[in-house]
Amino acid sequence: MADEGTRKEDASNALIPSRRAMLMGTGAALFAGAGIPVPFLDKLPRGMRLLAEAQEGTGAMPEGKEGLTILGDRPINMETPPHLLDDDVTPAKHFFVRNNGLPPDVEGVTDETWKLTIDGEVERPLELSIADLKRDFEPVTLRLFVECAGNGRKFYRPAASGNQWTFGGVSCADWTGVRLKDVLERAGVKKSAVYTGHYGADTHLSGDPSKEAISRGVPIEKALDPHSMIAWSMNGEDIPYLNGYPLRLMMPGYPGSCSQKWLTRIWIRDQVHDGQKMQGQSYRLPAYPVAPGTTVPDEDMKIIEGLPIKSLITFPQTGTRKKLGGPITVRGHAWCGEADVAKVDVSLDFGETWTQAELAPAPNRFSWRRFTAAITPPQQGYYEIWARATDTNGKSQPATTPGWNPHGYNNNMQHRIAVFVI
Repeated sequence: MADEGTRKEDASNALIPSRRAMLMGTGAALFAGAGIPVPFLDKLPRGMRLLAEAQEGTGAMPEGKEGLTILGDRPINMETPPHLLDDDVTPAKHFFVRNNGLPPDVEGVTDETWKLTIDGEVERPLELSIADLKRDFEPVTLRLFVECAGNGRKFYRPAASGNQWTFGGVSCADWTGVRLKDVLERAGVKKSAVYTGHYGADTHLSGDPSKEAISRGVPIEKALDPHSMIAWSMNGEDIPYLNGYPLRLMMPGYPGSCSQKWLTRIWIRDQVHDGQKMQGQSYRLPAYPVAPGTTVPDEDMKIIEGLPIKSLITFPQTGTRKKLGGPITVRGHAWCGEADVAKVDVSLDFGETWTQAELAPAPNRFSWRRFTAAITPPQQGYYEIWARATDTNGKSQPATTPGWNPHGYNNNMQHRIAVFVI
């Protein structure tokens, strides 16, 4: 859990000494006008700059949300500053928001009135209320992370279009509902089933009722995974309105766009789904490496499935000041959609050396995992703490953005924070 005393430190402790602090000199390497040395500066990889400052969001917060950074209001999208993700289970008020259209009117909705249709390549099409789901199927609760595939888009060069997510397009909560597998087995999935198609009650930004805001799907094998859920509760309460109340899908490990909010229909297809944001270049990566800025033909783009290994430092907050003497406790989370988290390492000297963190067990697959480490600065000065996670396939996070792609997806670069030791 987060150290509340540290969270409430004087705001001046969370700021870089100068808005445009530049390094000067040679051996001393001081922040201009601040007199702060930068130990290990000679270890900073070529082409990388020192971390500048924490970003702060502006704008009015929607009801039920606190401290998020507003990226856009039509549709509304908000990310969570890393230090507000320090809890093992993300509170509703800090859970990020990613929408593609306009949220529906859910005034007066009850468990009896909200309906979900299961049709297509099934033997027995179903129409189920939330009350039916709760009564007729075994309830399950799983701790699952949700992440926008565009998380980290801001750091690609040349810039990719879309919301400029930094590191906060991810959260992890306890979801309660039923296994999608159980519902599909009740419907009787035909051998011809290949893919799912998901539909929600949100509307297209144009207001045209004939257009979906978003309609994505997953391979039938993913839909039948026991971790894939139809959820009606988050953290023991109703799902927050902006996160999909009263019903949503959970397709953990896949881009969050596959976890349809305000769920009304699951169409079982005999082909890859071709709904809104399933075609062209939406949620797709080039099938081969491309040079930055390359125009990639639609036919050479492949659908994103499992998300890559990632980690996030949640404590201390970037820009924090610490007194010299004794170790600094570092906390954070690591997660992966393709494999499992194997280890997390942290560095105090720009990646020259690494210390393996302690990794807590996960309550179930597709939950993020807490890591903790203690590192001791050798002298006063400016430091950057870097985190690097490795998965069970041996894949590790790169120090900078991985291969460029047209829409800035799947950026799993290492997270780093700035700390001033005084």
